[in-house]
Amino acid sequence: MGEVTESFDGKRIPIDSGLRVLGEYPYYGATGIIDYVDNYIFDGEYVLLAEDGANIIMRNYPVAYLTRGKFWLNNHAHIMRMIDGNNYFLVQVLEKIDYMKYNTGTAQPKLNSKIIKNIEFKLPNIGEQQKIGTFFKQLDDTIALHQRKLEQIKLLKQAFLQKMFVNQGNVPELRFADFSEKWEQRKFFDNIKKTIDFRGRTPKKMGMDWSVSGYLALSALNVKNGYIDPSADAHYGDQKLYNKWMTGKELYEGQVLFTTEAPMGNVAQVPDSNKYILSQRTIAFDVYSDKITNDFLAVLLCSPKSFNELSSLASGGTAKGVSQKSLSQFKVTMPTDLNEQNKIGAFFKQLDATITLHQKKLTNLKELKKAFLQFMFI
Repeated sequence: MGEVTESFDGKRIPIDSGLRVLGEYPYYGATGIIDYVDNYIFDGEYVLLAEDGANIIMRNYPVAYLTRGKFWLNNHAHIMRMIDGNNYFLVQVLEKIDYMKYNTGTAQPKLNSKIIKNIEFKLPNIGEQQKIGTFFKQLDDTIALHQRKLEQIKLLKQAFLQKMFVNQGNVPELRFADFSEKWEQRKFFDNIKKTIDFRGRTPKKMGMDWSVSGYLALSALNVKNGYIDPSADAHYGDQKLYNKWMTGKELYEGQVLFTTEAPMGNVAQVPDSNKYILSQRTIAFDVYSDKITNDFLAVLLCSPKSFNELSSLASGGTAKGVSQKSLSQFKVTMPTDLNEQNKIGAFFKQLDATITLHQKKLTNLKELKKAFLQFMFI
């Protein structure tokens, strides 16, 4: 690395957050842009590489960035550029490296500049570097576009949740035409016929074990906000375990799921007619269909007011959680007209479908990039 790149680490200057003056120039750290300031110390095209922090090992964010134009940089990212070559090619090289063996930190992972200069990699001629760099730049731009679209739709959903649910009084700020009745405050459990809660139940306690296939267990780790992630905490039960576990309390399509802790407050619905096992820290609600619809309940629990009130009722230290006792104190304000509930539920269901579509596109593009990195580099 030291033979083909020029380092500018000596020109980095950190600014304490209290001393930064807001401006137009990006202020970079180990995870990318962390602020904007009123001045710059670099101008041009450079490659940044995270110097310290868990990101080096955990890869929660990209570890390498291409920067263009005027910016400021603190001392948590190395700065370099190719002496004679393509900088975006260098970004892909740095992204592909496993830094575990180069880590010099103990409690805090760290990459020092001497080690970076001695990292070896295969380098094609400049023409091929440029071809590869351009290819990945286009791919990254497409990924960034879908990421922006996804974030915009999520922000739009949050804005609608804020305005379409009562915050004060008993009339929401924004509602569908033809509905003018005041909303009604009720105890949450007035809408719920039954709560399915297998808290503390595990296969071991039942003298059994998980299987490699079968019925997916729904837990607080794979019940996300608005969808089920089958790849997270994937555990399966066979028919015998399913029968003994669910004991006739089978879940049904559209039924609302709620995570009680770690994390608290994720809401999703049973996605299809397949059978599932209700597992750790997740409960399901069986509603009174003449009082509330499942689709509306799912949105109601996601609203900022509901989440804030549930958080105030939660107990625990680091991992806050709600119990059925806590939920018995929970009050909600909602329309009594099921037609209005249906309108609201369908509106947010469509938003969630759009979010899921963009999430899938984004995931597929990231997987595609991983595949190209695997096959296009030695």
